Amino acid sequence: MDDGAQLGWLIDRKQRQVFIYRPNTAVEILDNPKTLSGEPLLPGFVLDLSQIW
Repeated sequence: MDDGAQLGWLIDRKQRQVFIYRPNTAVEILDNPKTLSGEPLLPGFVLDLSQIW
């Protein structure tokens, strides 16, 4: 985020959690999500996590 990134995902496979980082926003933690959306920065992009879990 310090270098200008607008979105960061940290995927913890063992705990089945995703940490979502955005500038000037608290970290959002998702438990066992099926998908991740890149909206609004990546319109139409959806990451299917079923193969990762």
